[in-house]
Amino acid sequence: MDSTTHSLLAVTWFGLIGLMLVFYVVTDGFDLGVGILTLLRKREDHDVMIETIGHVWDANETWLVVVGGGLFGAFPEAYAILMQDLYLPVMAMIAGLIMRGAAIEFRHGIQHGRLWDTVFGVGSLIAALAQGVVLGKVITGFVPGGSSTAFITVTAVGVVTGYTLLGTTWLVRKTVGALEHWARQFALLSANLSVAAAVVLTAATWMDGVVVRARWSQPGVLAPLAILGLLAVLSYVWLVTSLYRRSDRAPFGAAVTLFIVSFAGLVISLYPDFIPGRLTVLQAASDTLTLAFMLIGIGLVFPVMIGYNLYQYSIFRGKVIDKTRA
Repeated sequence: MDSTTHSLLAVTWFGLIGLMLVFYVVTDGFDLGVGILTLLRKREDHDVMIETIGHVWDANETWLVVVGGGLFGAFPEAYAILMQDLYLPVMAMIAGLIMRGAAIEFRHGIQHGRLWDTVFGVGSLIAALAQGVVLGKVITGFVPGGSSTAFITVTAVGVVTGYTLLGTTWLVRKTVGALEHWARQFALLSANLSVAAAVVLTAATWMDGVVVRARWSQPGVLAPLAILGLLAVLSYVWLVTSLYRRSDRAPFGAAVTLFIVSFAGLVISLYPDFIPGRLTVLQAASDTLTLAFMLIGIGLVFPVMIGYNLYQYSIFRGKVIDKTRA
């Protein structure tokens, strides 16, 4: 097969991994957000909060496994660099996810239920912070220094506030009464903090991110980024308006749209680099036959995973009612 076919397959896999990351960030993002929010609510609310995600949280994390497998097979050189430089935050993320899984199983115990609820919230926070560190390190190209550390810190905070935004809007969609009212108010704060973090990171990238700034200066790049920026503003307005109008479903849809638009802007800013300044998509890609073979496999698995997820959300749609208070 010629180089054109190889390039097409490499770009296709870059897009597929990006799409799988979107599925993971959106789905596991809101249940990580709900976990973080349990740290801010009394234990009487925890049962309802965890019940809103109890039927989907483990399936949501499946997307992370698929992303890891796809990255290992399609871009082994990038996988090697990322795992070497991101070992500690990745291990922290895995530890946080393990804490969440154990806590959900043991939180119903009579003696230590409150402790396991705390473990669930702390594990969610650790996983979110670790993912923010991973994102910040990738964007900075693993360049050391004070400015990079500050950038990574803001990125970690931005991921936490973004996940709490998804979590609060999910609770608006799934709960009633005082918990829904609180979630609606906290969603506004989370949205404002998330947007503030995004603005700070964009400005910092323009001032200090040489590789990404050069990408933004290339012909044909600024226009789609401007369109995505406009869509982000409209998504934010939609989110705030829907919260004030007491809509149940629209806030979550607006938050998801805001995440997708932001992620699309990130992909455009990085491409054709896989790791800014160090490795391009074509340099990181496996050989043509491997990419083609994997594409057939993911073509069989992908529809099943999406269909199963949609079926889950369809079966468990609607509000979660706390029957002990009804």
